[in-house]
Order: sequence, then C-alpha cells, then structure tokens
Amino acid sequence: MEALLTVSALVAAGLLAWAIPRWRLRRALSAPLPPAALDTLARNVEQYRGMDAAQRSRLERLVRRFLHEKTFVGCAGLDITDEMRVTIAGQACLLLLGTKGELVYPTLHSVLVYPGAFLVPRRQVDEAGVVSEERQDLLGESWGDGRVILSWDHVRRAGGDDPGHNVVLHEFAHQLDSESGSTNGAPYLGSAERYRSWSEVLSRDFDALRHDAWFGQQGVLDHYGATNPAEFFAVATEAFFEQPHRLAERHTALFKEFLKYYRVDPRAWSAPPAPVPDYGMVYGQWQ
Repeated sequence: MEALLTVSALVAAGLLAWAIPRWRLRRALSAPLPPAALDTLARNVEQYRGMDAAQRSRLERLVRRFLHEKTFVGCAGLDITDEMRVTIAGQACLLLLGTKGELVYPTLHSVLVYPGAFLVPRRQVDEAGVVSEERQDLLGESWGDGRVILSWDHVRRAGGDDPGHNVVLHEFAHQLDSESGSTNGAPYLGSAERYRSWSEVLSRDFDALRHDAWFGQQGVLDHYGATNPAEFFAVATEAFFEQPHRLAERHTALFKEFLKYYRVDPRAWSAPPAPVPDYGMVYGQWQ
C-alpha cells in the first residue's frame, strides 16, 4: 500500500509539473496586452502601425507569449522597463508573424540588454598562427546557448535616424538561422527544392554584395552582410522588414525568396518612398 501511495504521489507530481506551465501559458495568452504595451508597439515598432487588424492581433499574441517565456536581464546597471521588454518582443516577433504555429524561439530563454554598445573579448589568430587578444564593441550578439544580447540605445533607433538597420531583427534572424542545425545563412526551409532556390539566389546576391563592398558601392544592403552568408541573411532580413520597397526593386529575386520564407509582405505596411530623380550621367570634358 505504501509503495502504491508513493507511485500515486509521483504520478500526481508529474501531472502537476506538466499541467501548471500549460495553465500559466493559457492564462498569459488569454489576457490582452495592457494599453501602455499597445502604445509602445505603435510607437516603437513602425511596422505595427501599418498592419491590418488580423496581423496586429497575431503580433500581440506572439508578444504575449514571448514576454511570458523569456527572461530579460539588465546589464551594466540597466534597469529593465516594460517599454524595453515590449519593444524587443514586438520587433523580434515580426519575424514570426507569417508562421502558422505558436512557438516563439523555442531554444531562446534569455535576452540580455545593455544600455549601449558593449565590449566583448575576442581572440584572433593570424595566418602565422599568432594569437592576439582584443576587445570589440558590439551592438548585439546571438548565442547558440539560448541567449541574445542587445544594446538598448540601438534597439530604440530602429525606424528612426538609421533607416534599414535594426539590431533586434538582425540578431533574431541569427536565431532563426540556427534552427536548421547550423548558422550558415540557410534557415530551415522544409524541402530540397526550396534550399536549391534559396542557395542560388542568396549566393548570387552575396557575391554581388562582396563586390560592392570591395569597391565601396553602397546599395540597399549594408556591407556588413558581405562578412559571411550568416551575416548576409541577417542583413537582408533587416532590409526586408525595414526597406521592403527598395529591396523588392533592387533585389527582386532575393525579395521573393524572403516572401516565401517569412510569408508576409512588409510593403503593405508603408507607402513606397518617393522616387529619386534621375538627372542622367554628366561627364566633365578633357582639358
């Protein structure tokens, strides 16, 4: 009898351990975001303002789950506020808006936030094998152990005086990239055919960006994307959500690949930019 009671107690404990988190999640998802959080989304997530009602509702639900599941940690004396939490969650969940499921970065558990750019140690090995230690300024970093690190000063700049750059989109694109098993610029796509198309288009545009970076020719894609295929995917993701009209015009095939992957069209959330006048090329005369 005592053994039976012990087994029953263990089973009951196991059921509670399984049921309580699910109950807490359902409760979190059923409660609407407070008005202050909705104001933060409207103010700090530019794309939210242009969404239809269904997309807003979807984003808000994803944000509620993100806030419920992820831990925010202030670093270097920073006190985490509700504005920081909602802003980061809103921008990160933009990448998930077109997904069909309810999962929100399942391997991520912590978001570390610094007041501004932060220093990290780096070990460099040159061609001769000489190892040197240095410290590097970073705006954000995505880790494979379930952490993302962000500079709040740069998070709140998104959509402002630094168009096309969004550190949250960049680092969370790395999180998506890693879901395929390696961070190599090819996230999980679902079929061999999709990977072939993805590889063909992104490889071509990556090579073109490396050429532009080498010769100092600036386009819609930041030159940092020429570092490697993983950074190219993250930089292109920033452009897809922050400058969709320009990306669609100048990198049509790339834009179509991202349309298929993210399953949303950010062009619907903003008016196209005013065209730049083309006055033609004027050459000086040989003197």
